[in-house]
Amino acid sequence: MNHIEEQLFYRLTKVIDPELGKSITDLGMITGIHTSPRDGEPNTFDVDITVELTVPGCPLSETITRQIDAAVESYADATLIPHITVGSMGKEKLDNLVAQLKAERHQNPFNKPGVKTRIFAIASGKGGVGKSSITANLAATFAALGYDTAAIDADIYGFSLPRLFGVHEQPVNLNGMLMPAMNWGVKLMSIGMFAGSDRAILWRGPRLQRSLEQFLADVWWGEPDVLLLDLAPGTGDMAISVAQALPNTELVVVTTPQISASDIAVRSGLVALQMPMTVRGVVENMSWYEHNGERLEIFGAGGGERVSEQLTRDLHYDVPLLAQLPLDPEIRETGEAGRPAVLDAAGQLRIDEFGQSFTRLAQELIRRP
Repeated sequence: MNHIEEQLFYRLTKVIDPELGKSITDLGMITGIHTSPRDGEPNTFDVDITVELTVPGCPLSETITRQIDAAVESYADATLIPHITVGSMGKEKLDNLVAQLKAERHQNPFNKPGVKTRIFAIASGKGGVGKSSITANLAATFAALGYDTAAIDADIYGFSLPRLFGVHEQPVNLNGMLMPAMNWGVKLMSIGMFAGSDRAILWRGPRLQRSLEQFLADVWWGEPDVLLLDLAPGTGDMAISVAQALPNTELVVVTTPQISASDIAVRSGLVALQMPMTVRGVVENMSWYEHNGERLEIFGAGGGERVSEQLTRDLHYDVPLLAQLPLDPEIRETGEAGRPAVLDAAGQLRIDEFGQSFTRLAQELIRRP
């Protein structure tokens, strides 16, 4: 390599594959860099760069190409004209790369000493309280705040995160290792992304546990700052599996204001008495409906406070009421259209009261208890 080619290779070490979270040079994706002077144009060079992607037609190839262009343009000592040739890895090279990545990761990457990922499980005592909507909006908030964010739809029977994030494609299968889908800045995995997911699922204990193990160990997550799990309602097999596989999980309990919901919500928090979990707090959803400037408490009032007080008493540590969120048809309509309602159409956090509520909730959770 000449001096310019060495400098370009160094700059390309800073280009990160969006799916694998590693440098494209470390992954062996750069197979050639060649510079040649342009006739009649002083200090100007054509730069031919050959790139091998992990899969043909990689949906993020344009992202990688743009980053390579930017790395070439950052060279200030000459004018460089990039010419990028994109191909895909051969089977043997890809097999070796996947084997290397699996050897680095071993099994569940979130249950190793020194892992930095904060894990929050969003739980509820019953269905219909907006738990999945809160999970989606909280994940989108973390991502918009700059955190590397992942989410697992652990509600195997009632998965809804793919719809709420507007994800319709299946995960990319990289020789037996799955790449999570990504939208609105969040890496996502759900049983709802796979063929036949519209059929009734009749799994029980062992198979449910295996589905979670696969989502943890067979998916390349990288090292996210935050992982959210949308749990099934109640205290069944999946909640137990999460506690066993991810003992550093922090629980957030979702309820609505009425007594019938809040009493059941307490049970989901009391799982922490039998499992190595900490309950970080309570979120009360559908607290009021705004009508002509008046807040109507359609489902009553006080449910979040009741759950907070009872869990604080039974668990013998403070379990605060973290947020109260409104009942708003726009939130449902936007979410069902494939965009977390906490984001505007440009993918930025809303600056109104709703957006500020989720910002405060995310900042409180990420703060060490």
